[in-house]
Amino acid sequence: MKKLLSIFFITSFICASSFLNCSAKQILDSKPTEKMTESKKLAVVWTSGDKDVAEKMVFMYTFNAAKHKWWDQINFIIWGPSSKLLSEDKDLQEYISKMMKVGINVYACKACADLYGVSESLEKIGVDVKYMGKPLTEYLQSDFKVMTF
Repeated sequence: MKKLLSIFFITSFICASSFLNCSAKQILDSKPTEKMTESKKLAVVWTSGDKDVAEKMVFMYTFNAAKHKWWDQINFIIWGPSSKLLSEDKDLQEYISKMMKVGINVYACKACADLYGVSESLEKIGVDVKYMGKPLTEYLQSDFKVMTF
């Protein structure tokens, strides 16, 4: 019985592949369609006060996405506890500077930064500190892809 089922599945796969005139490799190697690549704008919202999350995921992806031009525009938003962490951590400040040098727009939510008392220190490292509720809403309602961490 198992042998019959195996033969059935193999035959089905061969027929389907022949019918579609393609192989698994062709499917994997295919280029994205125009519809899949419409939006090339990314907004990254960093909220975590965890340095490991910042260095090993959020900053790493965002920096490489800009460096390798995976997106036409990247807006990086510092929100909540991340603003306090950034104001206190020299390593993260250097990384943010590196991100700005590859063309990433870096913003911090003024309301959050004011709550933590860090607006001035963020501005000193080159972060554009402003109210971000409306801009984030506009990103969500437009063709931006939004990632939150």
